[in-house]
Amino acid sequence: NYLLGVGRADCTGPVAEIPLMGYANPSQVGGGLLMRLYSRAFIVAELDDSKRVVFVSADIGMVSQRLRLEVLKKLESKYGDLYRQDNVILSGTHTHSGPGGYFQYTLFWITSKGLIRPSLDAIVNGIVKSIDIAHQNMKRGRLFINRGTVENSQINRSPFSYLENPASERSRYSSDTDKEMVMLKMVDGNGQDLGLISWFAVHPVSMNNTNHLVNSDNVGYASYLFEQEKNKGMLPGEGSFVAAFASSNLGDVSPNTKGPFCVNTGESCNNPQSTCPVGGATMCMAMGPGNDMFDSTRIIGQNIYLKAKELYEKASQEVTGPLSSAHQWVNMSDVSVELNVTQTVKTCKPALGHSFAAGTIDGVGAFNFTQGSVEGDPFWDEIRNQLLGEPSNETKACHKPKPILFSTGEMTWPHPWHPDIVDVQIAAIGSLAIIAVPGELTTMSGRRLREAVEREFDSHGTPRMDVVIAGLCNVYTHYITTYEEYQAQRYEAASTIYGPHTLSAYIQLYRGLARAIATNTVQDLPRGPEPPVFNITSLTLVPSLTVDRAPANKTFGDVLQEVRQQYQASEVAEVTFVGANPRNSAENATEHNFLTVERYANASDSWHIVQNDASWDTRFYWNKGLLGRSNVTIEWHIPHGTEPGIYRIRYFGHYRKRLSITLSASVPFEGTSSAFEITAL
Repeated sequence: NYLLGVGRADCTGPVAEIPLMGYANPSQVGGGLLMRLYSRAFIVAELDDSKRVVFVSADIGMVSQRLRLEVLKKLESKYGDLYRQDNVILSGTHTHSGPGGYFQYTLFWITSKGLIRPSLDAIVNGIVKSIDIAHQNMKRGRLFINRGTVENSQINRSPFSYLENPASERSRYSSDTDKEMVMLKMVDGNGQDLGLISWFAVHPVSMNNTNHLVNSDNVGYASYLFEQEKNKGMLPGEGSFVAAFASSNLGDVSPNTKGPFCVNTGESCNNPQSTCPVGGATMCMAMGPGNDMFDSTRIIGQNIYLKAKELYEKASQEVTGPLSSAHQWVNMSDVSVELNVTQTVKTCKPALGHSFAAGTIDGVGAFNFTQGSVEGDPFWDEIRNQLLGEPSNETKACHKPKPILFSTGEMTWPHPWHPDIVDVQIAAIGSLAIIAVPGELTTMSGRRLREAVEREFDSHGTPRMDVVIAGLCNVYTHYITTYEEYQAQRYEAASTIYGPHTLSAYIQLYRGLARAIATNTVQDLPRGPEPPVFNITSLTLVPSLTVDRAPANKTFGDVLQEVRQQYQASEVAEVTFVGANPRNSAENATEHNFLTVERYANASDSWHIVQNDASWDTRFYWNKGLLGRSNVTIEWHIPHGTEPGIYRIRYFGHYRKRLSITLSASVPFEGTSSAFEITAL
């Protein structure tokens, strides 16, 4: 028995003009909303409340150091030392369709146009609010764990790197991805459902880099389905049941199960360089199982949801035992690793290799970079030397065979480009150990880390621990491949920023944490060097908000293109309004809905909301015009089983109006479509 609390809060942030975080594609900028982003928080406390553990999974690309430090500062001012560095795990789902700009290290500014305060604030506030809600709703309850296999939902996107691992190691596994889902079920003292956390390794990149609608991708859709199922009669984002589908060792795992094809010729490009005969690497893209990216997101999300539902219903293994947590800061650019008695190796200052710029089959890079380059390109090297300076011989030697593109550890203007100080953390809830990893472990890296931690617990008298990896926690350090995969220098290896021995260093560090937990000596662990906080208020290339204007003889919220009078299920109702920049709304209200779909009720002569902007079936598009003008188009993809009747679509926005030379204000407005009928098929 434990005290349990769950909470969910919106962390969507601005849905327009902010670069989306994930594909590092500067032209992929937000232009609307498909599904809202949420932070989901779970608190477990011992019955005498002597110890607590908090796990948060947020619908964001990854947790940044800046984000974590700001969240913990807010928690400290509210709760004192109840929620701390060691007992709060913050994990990102790794959706590639959420707003960026919440990083303090310079490298991430390049594609996300700097540090964007409204974006950072929305995530900080959403995470804190979700923890507040969980904190306020603590009650006695029980935990159950279950695990099972998810089929047809992933492929290894660097299979040639995986094959570099020793044959003796590969022969122990039936697949080159981890198909296992681990699910933690939470119920209260009366057996009422509270929520669940699922950990499963897959990249949320079913939505590709041509998408401009903010959304939580396949794992977010799984959360949506589970919460809709349990919070009957509630709108999306409402209701007390919270279902988190959290990230794991997804580094080389893609949901695009048809595999890589040349978009121009249709032939397979499943080769070590992921290149096409015509057009090279930029033409090689992986396809999902669906007809388009929306369909693929739905299919993969549904697969994950259905397995979680089955595991939830059948979960019988109870989790019991004490809580503990351990955390250290480590300078990852300078860790000595004892591989064996005679051999000690070191990690390196951070650097990215040439193949980093190639991207992956889920999102190709620009220019002519290819994966698997172990030689530099004189042309790009020279440009880099002129702009950013040449890597030192020491860094070059340390990272071999990686040809260095950006020696980020040696770049400090205007602030360091990459973190040196990194969080390592483990939280144990009875027999469940959650390893919070600050990046993306590949399949085999994850297997090695889990096994090493299990063994460590085992050898210090706590056998049979369920060890699960939570990915993209606390600070972002790109990828972590095995030493063998590193030699092949595909994208994941080129992005293993602390050099070939990165994984060995992490294994050594996490074994140390596991040992401290198992032997009850956590208090003796050194805290390590504190990470820096750079004094950046906001530094951004995102255009500043200007005054919104409506066309002549029109006002904000007027309908420009009306709905039809009649639709059937599976058709799309569409309406276009005179719009305004949605960023005005994000800065006004956290709980703002851009749209509703409403059904007319004869009996009460009133309209009832049946869908909102968090619904999978609604899409909100913002199209920016010239001179402050813009349009908003709302689509409702009418699902099968929609009750026949009279409906309408409403739009809610804020326009920015100038009050004086220096002052402007946001003014709320709304628009409503004509009523339309949905007829039975």
